[in-house]
Amino acid sequence: MRRADGSLAHHAGGDSQPFSSRSISYRHPNVLLDLPLGEPVDLLVRVQSQSSMQVPLVLYTQTAFTEIARDAQLAIGVYYGILLALFFYNLVLWLTLRDGSYFWYLFHISAFGMVLFCLNGLGFEYLWPNNTWLADKSVPLSISLALIGMHQFARVFLELPQRWPAGNQVSVAAIVLFVAFGIAATVVPYRVITQVVSLAVLASIVWISVVTVVVLRRGYTPARLFLLSWAMFLSGTAVFTLVAFGLVPKRFVTEYGVQIGSALEMLFLSIALSYRYGALRKENERIVYEANQRLERKVAQRTQDVRSAMLQLEDAHARLGESSRRDALTGLYHRGHFHEAFERMLADTNASGRPLSLLIVDLDHFKAINDQHGHLVGDACLRAAAQRIGRALRPHDALLARFGGEEFVVALPGHALAAAVAIAEEVRQALVAEPCDVQGLRVRVSASLGVHTIEPGTIDDVDLGFEIADRALYAAKANGRNCVRTSLSAA
Repeated sequence: MRRADGSLAHHAGGDSQPFSSRSISYRHPNVLLDLPLGEPVDLLVRVQSQSSMQVPLVLYTQTAFTEIARDAQLAIGVYYGILLALFFYNLVLWLTLRDGSYFWYLFHISAFGMVLFCLNGLGFEYLWPNNTWLADKSVPLSISLALIGMHQFARVFLELPQRWPAGNQVSVAAIVLFVAFGIAATVVPYRVITQVVSLAVLASIVWISVVTVVVLRRGYTPARLFLLSWAMFLSGTAVFTLVAFGLVPKRFVTEYGVQIGSALEMLFLSIALSYRYGALRKENERIVYEANQRLERKVAQRTQDVRSAMLQLEDAHARLGESSRRDALTGLYHRGHFHEAFERMLADTNASGRPLSLLIVDLDHFKAINDQHGHLVGDACLRAAAQRIGRALRPHDALLARFGGEEFVVALPGHALAAAVAIAEEVRQALVAEPCDVQGLRVRVSASLGVHTIEPGTIDDVDLGFEIADRALYAAKANGRNCVRTSLSAA
């Protein structure tokens, strides 16, 4: 400032000098002028910058300047209040959910908040007021960090590695490029790196828009909110650019278009994250539900298989137990099983008052069959005889067993002597009705039968009952064989 008397008052400020050198402690360079009343003065202004710069030349009274500064500080405070609220809200979500998309969202809003913090002069005012080197390098550095976070967040949120692998490779290359820009910003002159980074920012904005549209077209619903958020940011940036070129008037909304657009972007991105997490949770619930359904079906199938196997095992065990009680040659019960069963029948007879008849069947001259035709023919005749005896006894609820050799034993619970004799005669006739056809031979088979009926309360010794029936059998043999004799006739 040059007064009429030729005296000069010099003021200097800007990012190339410590913040404390400014005549007014304000985020943008301003000069405090003491203008004399009624005296003309010359105001000479010289501006130097390594890049583009807006230099509005306006004189304010201290009161007017205070009001304008208050409104600006309010807008900035609201903006950073929104960012801090979103930051801490999503920080809690990230610490709780450990979802990587929340971390990169935090990185993105922190880095972009730092970009505006530096562009608005607040970084130089509050963080490094005496570090002019950092004041010079902070803008390209913070822009590089913001674009790294922006690309990485877009990759994670849009699930690029799975949904568009080729686009994911381009985004990874962009991240590497901005890492290089951040390193270069520390050594490359501001005028050079700023232009390069600004062009890269424009390319990144276009690329992320393309990526979002591609992923949206591939059916990824959360990309809609991401695209809406990105549109908010682009709108704010476009308004700020129009103000910078003087195409729209500078008002509160237009001057702070970047802050408004980015705040809306951050807000919608936070909503998009919540929507994405909700969609992922529903998808996970669906997957878990379907997995549980498949597991339940598999468990039910395995249970059914185990149950079936157990039933087969029980059936096999029953068959094994049954086979262990049967004679291997004829398939009839063996002597041991018959003895146990006859003991129970005898106990029931004594308890119920019903008679129990015992038949012993001995095939006649069976040794001669073995000697004349061989044991294979003899075995075949034994099997045939067992089948004929079984068919004859089938209507009478009888227990049939092979007693040993060519002898068979039959228990007839509830049958008196006369009925037992009649059944014995049926058995004898069934054996002699026709010869056994074995290996082309017709072998005649007959049998001697001894019958004994145990009246209730007369015998409680199984062996005694067998002994009496056996005497009746010997009586049949002594009487010429092929006949039926009772214990009464043998007495």
